[in-house]
This record gives sequence, structure tokens and C-alpha cells, in this order.
Amino acid sequence: MSLLKIWTAIRGATNEGVEAVVDSQALRILDQELRDAKNELIACDRNLTTLMAKRKLADKKVSAINSDIQKYTSSAISASEAGDEALAIECAERVAELENDLATEQSILDSFKTSENTLKGNIKKAKANVQRMEQQIDQVKAQESVHKAQAAVSSRHAGANSKVNTALNSLERIKEKQAQRSAELEAADELASEEGGSALDARLKAAGVMPGGQASGKDKLAQLLAKK
Repeated sequence: MSLLKIWTAIRGATNEGVEAVVDSQALRILDQELRDAKNELIACDRNLTTLMAKRKLADKKVSAINSDIQKYTSSAISASEAGDEALAIECAERVAELENDLATEQSILDSFKTSENTLKGNIKKAKANVQRMEQQIDQVKAQESVHKAQAAVSSRHAGANSKVNTALNSLERIKEKQAQRSAELEAADELASEEGGSALDARLKAAGVMPGGQASGKDKLAQLLAKK
């Protein structure tokens, strides 16, 4: 085998080992990733709050500049109508300055509004994704519990079947031993009868040599005629 093939086999075994570890810790990893995602959303909400505060300040500044523009515009017109041309020009110059400031502050405000809307949209999508992730994790955990329960039931069922089979086998062995024991006892009784002469007496009685045996029909007839 070449060194390249050996190295490939080692890498394959290592990857399988890593995957096995990852799979065994899958739920723990998912829980940690969910916690990380929620922490990121908390940080996003803080950033959004800061951005909204700056947007509000910018909005107030724009509103204040607009108010000043209207004020100095009205003052310029009033001064011009009153014949105070110098004051009217001064007010008009102030309006021009404020309009330049308004353009700058409006640009800043528009930028804040765009960023705020974008961040709100992104946070909304992220929260929806986190919610789906949380639901999927709950489903995976529930399914994992079901699988564990099924595996436990299957294991116990297999164990019960094994125990029943073992008990049945033991019962059959007991029956076989009892039958063997019964046969041995019968054989022992038979031997005891033969050794005590019982078997011989039984044969003598059957032959009519000893009383108590079954007489033949001819002998019985002779007995009956003799009593007559």
C-alpha cells in the first residue's frame, strides 16, 4: 500500500472520529449556537437603540434649523417692507447660512434613517431565523427523546424475550431431568422387586404352584365338581 493511500485512510478515520464526536454533541452545539445568536441579537438591539437616539437628535436639529430659517425669512421680509434694507440683507444672509447647515444636517438625518431602517429589517429577519432555529431544536430534542424511548422499549422487549426464552429452556431441562428421574426410580423399584423374590413369587403364582395365583379353566372346573 502506498504512503498516499495510508495517509488518506488515516485522514478518513480521523474525519469519521470527529464527525462521531460532533454528532454525539449535536444538541449541545445547537443550544450553544442558539445562545450565541440570541446574544448577538441583544447587541443588535443595543446598537439600534443608540442609532435611533442619534437619529432623534439629528431630527430635532433639522427641525430647529427649519424653525430658524422660517424665523429669519419672516424677519428679512419684514425688514425689507419696513425699509431697513441692511437688516433685511443680514437676515437673508443668515437664512442662506442656515440652509447650508440644513443640507448638511438633513444628509446626516437621512443617513441615520437609512441605517435605522436597514438595521431594523436585518434584526427582524435574524429574530425570525432564531425563532425557527429554536423551534427546530425543540423538535429535534423531542424526536431524540422519542428515539431514546423507542430504543429503551426495544431493548427491554429484546431482553424480556431473551429472559422468556431462557426460562423456557430451563423449564424444558427441568422436565427432562424429572422424566429421567422418574425412569430411574421405576428401574430401581423393578430391581428391588427382583432382588426380594417378588418377581419369582409372581411367576410361581401364575404357574399355579403357589396359592394366590390365577387358576386355569380346567383346574377351576375340577374344583367346582369336587364341591358338588
